Amino acid sequence: MIVWLASYPKSGNTWFRVFLTNLLRDSDRPAIINELAGGPIASARWLFDEAVGYDSGNLTSDEVDLLRPEVYRYEAEATKEPLFLKVHDAYTLLPDGRPLFPSEVTHGVLYFIRNPLDVCVSFAHHFGHENYDRIVQDMADEQRHFCDIQTMELKQLRQKLLTWSQHVSSWVEAPHLHVHVVRYEDMKLDPEATFKSAAAFAGLPDDAERVRRAVKFSDFPELSRQEKQGGFRERLPGAQSFFRKGEVGSWRAALTPQQAQCIIANHADVMRRFGYLDDHGQPVF
Repeated sequence: MIVWLASYPKSGNTWFRVFLTNLLRDSDRPAIINELAGGPIASARWLFDEAVGYDSGNLTSDEVDLLRPEVYRYEAEATKEPLFLKVHDAYTLLPDGRPLFPSEVTHGVLYFIRNPLDVCVSFAHHFGHENYDRIVQDMADEQRHFCDIQTMELKQLRQKLLTWSQHVSSWVEAPHLHVHVVRYEDMKLDPEATFKSAAAFAGLPDDAERVRRAVKFSDFPELSRQEKQGGFRERLPGAQSFFRKGEVGSWRAALTPQQAQCIIANHADVMRRFGYLDDHGQPVF
């Protein structure tokens, strides 16, 4: 069975995967960030090509999407241990009505959510720029895709993101799926309790001492130290670092009032639902 580690980009997904690796290995030293356990990202091109036995580069993105549910069924049947697959796709239905991520091979979903104001800043730095206006627009674009470049074959397949609000709602309201929402801010403010709860949901070891050690080995100073020493394979070429700050509320020093208000206007309903806005519509974090 598969546990989907789902999130809009830059919302804590990779951080949890580091914790997952430390928890599973239960070692007396931190896990290496370039050797994360669990499984690949669900959009990995090699995963698709290996399962289908055909070069995805010879298919259109729409044709690839029609086969992806079968890839996940194949992977679930081929493994003897639970798969923890990172996902940035929104939860969508294919033209024939089938869900992209089949419920019958799903144990559950850990959905990682982060204040979209901070997501905006982190996402921009992920691409190696500070054009926050562009990210504000992208996060409100219903047609937004990830890795949708027609002129070259990327390591990942096309992923439909939708808007930030639509992405969140698509997963937390997905029918027939058992979903546990994990707020990035809770991961920062109360990491042991938050990670312990997520581990228990996913059927992972959750005894307090083991969780405490895994949390310690997964903190940002340790991740940053490792990245500076040996790099991180998931960092894009233009970005200075992947594990940059990981702060809560960094948007306050980066975004203009106009940019912040635009994000709030675009996503107020979902932000309020998950505690990012107070009763007066003001940011909580």
